[in-house]
Formats: sequence, structure tokens, C-alpha cells
Amino acid sequence: MHALTRAETELIDRYLEVVDLFGRINPALDGDTYRGVRAAQALVGGASALRDALALMHHRGETELHATTLARALRVLDGERRTARVSLPPGTGG
Repeated sequence: MHALTRAETELIDRYLEVVDLFGRINPALDGDTYRGVRAAQALVGGASALRDALALMHHRGETELHATTLARALRVLDGERRTARVSLPPGTGG
């Protein structure tokens, strides 16, 4: 596995930022609407930063995503817990 480039590090950081915002908006989780509104407003900037990170990688010739290395970085940064907030919670069977 290769070490993360600076651009890959930025990609991971921006990706998790967007994931965290989606987690705050998730209507399947308890919370208040104001928190969701604030997260939705911030999502615009987060999505732009994520796009910029990917564009920078592409511009630098980093045209491949090294999934194994990036997944390892996501796990180190608690990505499994953070991305779980975006999915539906387990059903109650009804």
C-alpha cells in the first residue's frame, strides 16, 4: 500500500466532512430541524470542497483511486461509525 498524497488526504477529509453533514440531515435519526437546516446549508460548501479535492488530484495526474489505501485511512479516521449515520437504522421488524 502506498502512503497518502496530500491531495488524497484532502479528499478523505472533505469526504468525511460531507458524510458528517449528511449524517446530521438524516431524517431517519432523531434530531431537530434547525440542525438539519444548518447542515444542509454547509453541505453546499462541503460538496464544493470535495469537488475541488478531486479536481486537484486529477490535475496532478492522480487519476486512480487506491481503494485499499483510502479505505484504511477512512477506518483510521472513524469512517465506519461516521458513514453509518447516513444509512437507515436497523428496522424493528414491523
